[in-house]
Amino acid sequence: MNEDNKFDTPLDTLEEVETQTPEPDKKRDWPFVINVTYRVFRSLFILLIIVGLSLAALGIGTGIGYFASLVKTVDVPEKEELVKKISDLDQQSNITYADGSLVSVIKSDLIRTNISSNKISNFIKEALVTTEDENFFEHKGIVPKAVARATLSDIIGIGSKSGGSTITQQLVKQQVLTNETSYKRKASEIMLALRTEKIMSKDDILSAYLNVSPFGRNNHGENIAGIEEAALGIFGVHASEVTLPQAAFLAGLPQSPIEYSPYTNDAQLKDDLSAGLNRKDDVLFNMYREKIITKEEYEAAKSYDLKQDFIAPSPKSDTENGFLYTYLYDEATRVLMPSYYEADGHTEDDINNSKQLFDQYFERVKKDIARSGYTIHSTIDKTTYDAMQEAVNNYGYVLDDGSGKLLETGSVLMDNQTGRIYGFIGGRNYSQNQNNHAFQTRRSPGSTMKPILAYAPAIDNGIIGSESKLSDYPLKYKNGQEVKNYSDKGSNSFKSVRESLKWSLNIPVVNLYNDMLQSIDPKQYFDKMNIGLNPDEYYRESIPLGATDYGMTVLEETEAYATLANKGVYNKGFSIDKITNEEGEVIYQHKSDPTQVFKPATASIMNDMMRDVLKSGTGQAAQESLQSVNPTLARADWVGKTGTSELEKDYWFTASTPGVTMSSWIGYDDNTQMSSTWNKQNMIYWSYMTNYVYQRNSDIFKVNEKFTLDPSVKKEKVVEFTGEKVATVKVDNQQINLKGAKEVESFYATDGPKDSTFKFGIGGTDDNYKNAWKSFSTPRATTNRRN
Repeated sequence: MNEDNKFDTPLDTLEEVETQTPEPDKKRDWPFVINVTYRVFRSLFILLIIVGLSLAALGIGTGIGYFASLVKTVDVPEKEELVKKISDLDQQSNITYADGSLVSVIKSDLIRTNISSNKISNFIKEALVTTEDENFFEHKGIVPKAVARATLSDIIGIGSKSGGSTITQQLVKQQVLTNETSYKRKASEIMLALRTEKIMSKDDILSAYLNVSPFGRNNHGENIAGIEEAALGIFGVHASEVTLPQAAFLAGLPQSPIEYSPYTNDAQLKDDLSAGLNRKDDVLFNMYREKIITKEEYEAAKSYDLKQDFIAPSPKSDTENGFLYTYLYDEATRVLMPSYYEADGHTEDDINNSKQLFDQYFERVKKDIARSGYTIHSTIDKTTYDAMQEAVNNYGYVLDDGSGKLLETGSVLMDNQTGRIYGFIGGRNYSQNQNNHAFQTRRSPGSTMKPILAYAPAIDNGIIGSESKLSDYPLKYKNGQEVKNYSDKGSNSFKSVRESLKWSLNIPVVNLYNDMLQSIDPKQYFDKMNIGLNPDEYYRESIPLGATDYGMTVLEETEAYATLANKGVYNKGFSIDKITNEEGEVIYQHKSDPTQVFKPATASIMNDMMRDVLKSGTGQAAQESLQSVNPTLARADWVGKTGTSELEKDYWFTASTPGVTMSSWIGYDDNTQMSSTWNKQNMIYWSYMTNYVYQRNSDIFKVNEKFTLDPSVKKEKVVEFTGEKVATVKVDNQQINLKGAKEVESFYATDGPKDSTFKFGIGGTDDNYKNAWKSFSTPRATTNRRN
């Protein structure tokens, strides 16, 4: 068989040959297999690289083209505008009194002090440059190869995604741009950095960076920015006075301020300081590598125990703020909040019904106020406010009961006609208790609830007149519990509305309220005055006595009594008149929104009756004390009401002149019971405090004006015994003609008195009325008995 025909062998012959072929030498064939495999994989690898590079080149080309197009769209500010933005720090906001004098600068949550370049140590500048941007003094704002490296990393997803930013770029990003990660922002960053380098010197750029960058926390636990606050807050020295190791530590902070900071947010020295100290060593090595310092300086600074230089932690005390600063700052936040949440599509109900949403906007607005250069113009009269603080400091001892516990107090002084708050007392000592008892604390108003929730609404609806009769016979609530008057049980008689109010009797007002609920909803009155009780509480039998779990604030009570003093017109109390921005433009202006809550006639009748409270009722102690300290002020037309909550946990006294309303609440924050005599102590304290204010700002009291009955008041003659018109009344089959019986004038806001009947009053049983008629004698008898 020749060679040419070796592949022509018949199949059966070939199979026979195959069966006879010996096994190959496996050891001899392995190099061949490996060689073939290698060649195949090498070819595939080369092919993949070629494909990958082609795709990468295509992607890079596309990216560069896209990037170039973005650069063309960058809006670079003019020189002055760019310099202003770069150098611009958060603008401090101020709070002022009504006369424009300063209450306080608002303290930002980021403490910062701007300093000039010559007040920054060269150690700090050199440490920063060698660590953050070693080519700072050579480049024109960017390092192209670093930008390319970072861009390639972003495109192919390999390598570090950080780096590539010079100090100039970082400054631009902090001051001009947002933190958004996008090619458009990066293009803006590059263009702005290049522009910045053309219009600012290297030293100005470096100083600006050191003034704006965050540096972690100081020894008070406050967030700090700027090298001066960092040096002072960590080492207790100025930025011009730091040592080499201190400078290295400070220069390392901006990379990760909170991690490297030696202090916690609650003003404690961290247990583990290694992160910041190791970073300091890295900075020192960079300085040595760049030959900024010698080997000896490097080793000495590295081995120095820097821990000994950290100043001792010192938690910041809130006492620097005080009640006035804290209240006005919070109030300014509240009045600006609607412009924020409404812009986001939320309503007031959304905010009020979600604590999370409220807190979110509250904190957001508060931070914005602190750094926006606003001026918050308050209504607070400096002289008045200072007088109130002096009064509580000088006369607070009147409230002390010897227990050693701090008996707290809260007061608000408000203009009746406008709702302007002249001043307030938040508490006895802000350093001991930061709870603002004038605006935050909700307590049972006790009997000060009676005029505003029971008597005024009843008069407003014609249910009673000033001399109508209310049962003061023993009474029980539906649950069987006895209703008791403050000092005694029922008097087994009927009392006039005027007398019941003057002596703050409980049984008559409970009878009145139960009767009133049959025809009107008293809640509508409190809604108009923005008093937010729990809706279910309005229908409690004891609510007119102040039995509320939710309670009222001193401000709410002051507003309600000012409403009666203002002819029934409610004005929400306000302490922020306007807020202006840095340019003086008004961004918030208080707008009055008066609401007619009670008829003018009703308000004037209530004032007429509450005058008796001070002259001859439960408020005599206030009038007498005022007489002893200032007879002129005592002659003002004072009207008001006392209040005591259950178990003497709260004492109130609120009174008005035609000009102002002044309130005073006292009590323990833990609801400890007070002595029954402390009701009088509160009134004595109130008189001292009121006189203290009058001595400094007498005009607001309008002591020469008087409360008068509104022309619409109906003045009707009624039988003193029944509080109704003269008539013949059948009692136990006996006709009693009331003609000739003693009459008095009763005041009505609407309707008027009816003819006297057997059941002439509100409340009481048939037996009670029989008992009352039995005690009555006509003018033909020797005497008339006054009830």
